[in-house]
Amino acid sequence: MKGIFKIATAVTFGLLVGGGAVQVLHAQSKPPTFVVAEIAVRDQKGYEENFLKPTLKDIADHGGKFLAGGYDKTLSILGTPPPNRVVILEFANMDTVKKWQDEGAMDMENTIGSKYASFRIYAVEGAPH
Repeated sequence: MKGIFKIATAVTFGLLVGGGAVQVLHAQSKPPTFVVAEIAVRDQKGYEENFLKPTLKDIADHGGKFLAGGYDKTLSILGTPPPNRVVILEFANMDTVKKWQDEGAMDMENTIGSKYASFRIYAVEGAPH
């Protein structure tokens, strides 16, 4: 009887560990998503004081990481030069970006941000590894 109990315990433990591993692999199967914001800032002081601080907090609250960007930190290689501010953000996956967008991220750009700048913002999934 003790042998059956040991086998049942081992099988149960194996199923739990295997199920957890499947969840981890599934979570890793979605590539990170990068958000690129091209911003033509017209009023730098107003932009920084009234828009930038709450926006950076909102990005962090949704798991976004600031990877690159700032004022005049680009090099035009081919085509139309970018505006005076370009930012690249990283999120866990496209679902996270959609949730951020659904919870009002773009509302802030359209209301407060539009007073100080114009925006072109898009998301692109990272390449699978």
